[in-house]
Amino acid sequence: MHGLINRSIQNYVVDSYGQKLWEDAAAAAGLDSPEIEAMLSYDDAMTPAILDAVSMVLSRPREELMEDIGTYLVSNPKVEALRRLLRFGGVNFEEFLHSLDDLPDRARLAVSDLDLPEIELLDHEEGRYSLVCSSGVDGFGHVLMGTLRAMADDYGALALLEHMGCIAGRENISITLVEAEFAAGRAFELGARAG
Repeated sequence: MHGLINRSIQNYVVDSYGQKLWEDAAAAAGLDSPEIEAMLSYDDAMTPAILDAVSMVLSRPREELMEDIGTYLVSNPKVEALRRLLRFGGVNFEEFLHSLDDLPDRARLAVSDLDLPEIELLDHEEGRYSLVCSSGVDGFGHVLMGTLRAMADDYGALALLEHMGCIAGRENISITLVEAEFAAGRAFELGARAG
């Protein structure tokens, strides 16, 4: 697993709960060191071990934790680059949803050896979608749920999301776009400001 994914979990825990809690979780996961290098590769078993340890230390369900991580990745100012990458997917939430199929390829433009899960958007009747993802990390769809909730808020859209479970390694998220322009979205400029 790419270190960037594990480092994102570390950053979420440290920013949300503090360094001491992260160190406790890292010890419970059996890590040699609590510091994860973002650009290294790690054994695939490390990510589930970290998630289970953080879940245990926080006494929170793993799915809830993973959804919070997805929200953190979009809404925390420290990870603005990811929000920018996602916002390039479209001018509104619906366009953003249709761009998700290309997300793994766009991510590889930024980090060439980063393998994100396969993502497929299925378009049903007007305003109703299913997002299907395949991942090596059990429950990754919950990270996507948190990301989608945060992006709907970012665009000012009102969307209902429900994790529909996992069948044969493919997680399904039901998306109902209730209102595309429900509230004012967060400001976004195409060009980043120097400074």
